[in-house]
Amino acid sequence: MNDILLGVDPREQSIPALVWAADEAVRRGLRLRLVVAVPPAHDRLGYDAFSHHSALRLRAESALANAEDLVRTLHGELRTTTELVDGVAATVLCDKAEGSVLVVLGSRRLGRAAEFLGKNSVTVPLSARAACPVVVVREPEHTAIHPRTLVVGVDGSDSCRSAVAYAVEEASLREARLRAVWVWPRPVLAHDGGGSALAERRRLLGESVAGWAERYPDVVVAEEVLRGHPVERLAMTSQESLAVVVGRRGRGGYPGQRLGSTVHGLLHHARCPVITVPRPGGR
Repeated sequence: MNDILLGVDPREQSIPALVWAADEAVRRGLRLRLVVAVPPAHDRLGYDAFSHHSALRLRAESALANAEDLVRTLHGELRTTTELVDGVAATVLCDKAEGSVLVVLGSRRLGRAAEFLGKNSVTVPLSARAACPVVVVREPEHTAIHPRTLVVGVDGSDSCRSAVAYAVEEASLREARLRAVWVWPRPVLAHDGGGSALAERRRLLGESVAGWAERYPDVVVAEEVLRGHPVERLAMTSQESLAVVVGRRGRGGYPGQRLGSTVHGLLHHARCPVITVPRPGGR
């Protein structure tokens, strides 16, 4: 548990993801591990397959070298290691995530169908299956907005408690405040309990973040219950946040089921990095 793992995309390396991973490794005093996967050439035969795979490896080696050079430019003293592995990127990175503190990925803005079904899909499968938190850097964090704020989505579940624990630690590392948000969807029926229902959600929100102020007295925690669609409201908070932290919903099913609709929606719509945290026990 002494590495931050960065998935290097040989086709289009995400500079914001690389910068985020390098900065986080410095903050935590950890080694940065850069990994690139070279996919198999299933759709080719014979010499053509060999030639194509060799070309992919050359491109991957170049991307890895360029990424390492940039990291050294940013943080000359940061410890790094590089790996080039044959295999499907999502599978390779999921295997390498075992024992890592977290995994950092860029986002190539694939559509929903491509993320679910495409052979190049990485962000959704890895966010759904990795045994450690996964950071998807779709857009840079908002560091110029003060006070510096980290957002964590809360719904009272076991997974959200893991997300809160991670978010408090991250806020402390960054000297930021933590905004704990419970999004209360508007009901189909007009009657929803009114004030008593709101009070109950505020109580549950308070229970979800209880005790962390004593463990991290340097972190100011603001609790908010917002009305509306969870993806829309959390995406709005992302416009002024360092990151949005959310819990992974479950263990079984296809990747979208494991993540839940809110997390999957944020991976496509958030305007800052999204950190998905697994439940205790990893997968």
